[in-house]
Amino acid sequence: MKRTGQNIEGVEPTATGAILESISDGVFTVDREWRVTSFNRAAEKITGVPRGEALGSPCAEVFKSSLCGAECALQKTLKTGRPIIGKSAYIVNADGERIPISISTAVLKDAAGRVIGGAEVFRDLSEIDALRRELEGRVRVGELVSRSPVMQKLFEVLPAIAASPSTVLIQGETGTGKELLARTLHALSPRKDGPFTAVNCGALPDTLLESELFGYKAGAFTGAVKDKPGRFALAKGGTLFLDEIGEVSPALQVRLLRVLQERVYEPLGSTHSEKADVRVIVATNRDLLERCRSGDFREDLYYRINVVRVELPPLRRRREDIPLLAEQFIARFNRLQSKTVGGLAPEALSLLMAYDWPGNVRELENVIERAFILCGSGRIGVAHLPDTLVGTGARRAAAGEGLREAREALDAQAIRTALEQSGGNRLEAAKALGVHKTTLFRKIRTLKIALPKLDGRRHAAQKGSA
Repeated sequence: MKRTGQNIEGVEPTATGAILESISDGVFTVDREWRVTSFNRAAEKITGVPRGEALGSPCAEVFKSSLCGAECALQKTLKTGRPIIGKSAYIVNADGERIPISISTAVLKDAAGRVIGGAEVFRDLSEIDALRRELEGRVRVGELVSRSPVMQKLFEVLPAIAASPSTVLIQGETGTGKELLARTLHALSPRKDGPFTAVNCGALPDTLLESELFGYKAGAFTGAVKDKPGRFALAKGGTLFLDEIGEVSPALQVRLLRVLQERVYEPLGSTHSEKADVRVIVATNRDLLERCRSGDFREDLYYRINVVRVELPPLRRRREDIPLLAEQFIARFNRLQSKTVGGLAPEALSLLMAYDWPGNVRELENVIERAFILCGSGRIGVAHLPDTLVGTGARRAAAGEGLREAREALDAQAIRTALEQSGGNRLEAAKALGVHKTTLFRKIRTLKIALPKLDGRRHAAQKGSA
């Protein structure tokens, strides 16, 4: 059999028909009038359209694809004479379901070399798409992304915390993403259609913070010429996020305690109470128990806000997330700045992995943004990183500190990528990584990598028997 890239020569029509009927990919051909002239068994199964109904019909009526019309891949192939390989698309089957597919096209010629139509091969990617979404779900909840086992435990309980109306206390160092977590809880909660209102309690003096939270009535003080609603009123039906709650003065703590206990408050200058229809989430980078012992924070307020406590680990305790977070920031800055930065050079990534990140995720984001200023295209290298980070990372690398964690994190990332690309097939992943399958299985156990529920081996077996 001789394959030319555009058509197949040297194969009898009956043999060709038998081959097309036995494969698991859908195949159909059209004439120059765009009417379907052949439609194999897999095409029937994927589209849900019987062959008798498809033959003779316009392909756009049978093959309802996202690429039909001006974006038709087969039309481009017939116009240019060049095949298209593995283009992503989706079709809508006979039951109205959206099916993700990949398509490849070719020009169809007769024995004399005249163009008589086109051929299209399409592959059902439903299982691979389901695997991708499952794997994505393991690393992403809302806007939070992580592959760290510490964060995975948090991801497991976030839906239950979000569904509860209880007050949540988020503790974590500066820059760990406390507000991002609060927004995620809001987005997963029954109040997601309501407003999310954030207040930094450490950024305002006590008198301004009180009016900012509770609002005021006209005439409450000099300059109050009209009523102004506070954040409790603006967050009605939604979530109020109080960041840096540990900075609130003892006097204002008393008012907050009453709101949390009785769910009512009085705007400044008002003689009537108003209902606080909000879910409250608070955050701090302080040790509130220590502040209770020193008398700077009321114990009764502490126990009122500490109904559900969530601790965000610092970035140095989840180093395996550094490549993932850096990749996310690079993709975002590429979109915002219309650049094509291709990622991190290995040397730069090694320094990022060896650094302790006292500013946590926020500091990493700032480092990537700075690198974008210096790096117009290509990859971010060591020259694009701050001197303080390069010096610290190099010293740790020279001392051997952090290298084991960095190596393990990079190994885990490579294994997860290979598993994703192989559809969960461990043997194929081992081949792609260039290691024996027993070595891969040992690494998976050692690095505690969660395996997908969908098994690529079963999928391969099913396709082989199709």
